[in-house]
Amino acid sequence: MADPDPSAARRPSPFARKPPPPQDAAPAGPALPPPPSAGSYRTDPSIVAPHRASRRLFFHGSGGSLFGIFIVNVLLTLVTLGVYYFWAKVRVRTYVLSQSEIEGDRFAYHGTGRELLIGFLKAVLFFAVPIVALSLVRDVLDVWVGLKVLAGLLVYLLLVVFVPLATVGARRYRLSRSSWRGIRFSFRGRARDFVRIFVAGSVASSFTFGLYYPFFDTQRYAFMAAQSWFGTRRFGFDGAGRDLFGPFLLAVLLTPFTLGLVWFWYVARRRRYLWDHTTFGEVRFRCTVPARPLFRLLAGNLLLLVLTLGLGWPWAKVRSIRFAFRYLTLEGPLDLTAIQQDARAASATGEGLAGLLDAGGGFDLG
Repeated sequence: MADPDPSAARRPSPFARKPPPPQDAAPAGPALPPPPSAGSYRTDPSIVAPHRASRRLFFHGSGGSLFGIFIVNVLLTLVTLGVYYFWAKVRVRTYVLSQSEIEGDRFAYHGTGRELLIGFLKAVLFFAVPIVALSLVRDVLDVWVGLKVLAGLLVYLLLVVFVPLATVGARRYRLSRSSWRGIRFSFRGRARDFVRIFVAGSVASSFTFGLYYPFFDTQRYAFMAAQSWFGTRRFGFDGAGRDLFGPFLLAVLLTPFTLGLVWFWYVARRRRYLWDHTTFGEVRFRCTVPARPLFRLLAGNLLLLVLTLGLGWPWAKVRSIRFAFRYLTLEGPLDLTAIQQDARAASATGEGLAGLLDAGGGFDLG
């Protein structure tokens, strides 16, 4: 073995820390934090990472693993006459979020089957029972016709109000039970504000034969995004419905000539626009999903479900999540130092009502 170069010992190491400046020397500029070492994102939730301009989500789950959960869920739901359904939802959401990663850390889900069951029972008691009773008066009981008309009107009004209530309640619950690096998400929008948006948008869309829909759709998304928080930091949205009106009108006009396939183009355009105008502090989301791969994804998932009689659902789910993550990035400096825990209480009643009315609250990969 050759002798080491004696001059190497006198050379300063490129990794050696420079001595601090004298006390009377003015600093040349503002001090910058040192770049984090490998793995430090996992251990320190207050890392500032301005040197990375783009971040991507990753999903580590597989269809096979989710299939094992799916089969057990189906069997236990059948054995318990449907009672296990709520615990089944929790198992799927826990798996999906635990396999979703950004910045080297994975998400976590903290909901329980007991919460979902109690929320469902409350929704049935306070919302479903009145609607069923009014429906009986309208359709079954032999009562005065004016009372039937009034009952039918009340059913319609209750459904119009309950759908936005379910949407807000579901989003509030799901975000409150989701976390990243130990910090909870939350939703702080008021239900009555979303009810006004929903009712006004539904009426305007009806009177304009659907042409108001892109404005209504954007207003709903803007409310959901701008009222969502991660700890003490808020998400934002700076889009406007008028930007989607042109593509929406073009899709309507081209529908007869494309056998409806033009709507895949509009859905991809809409998804790109909504994500591109969603912000988190100085970070802006960027979506690049194209129409053709979106069509292949949806067509492939439908074919998979049909050919497997529904048993291919876990693989379809994984394909959808990976597809969404593949075309979604976060652009800009991500400063996490000022974000603190600010968890908010949330009831599962809205989640139960969403299950009754099939109205989702978004942000639900499970």
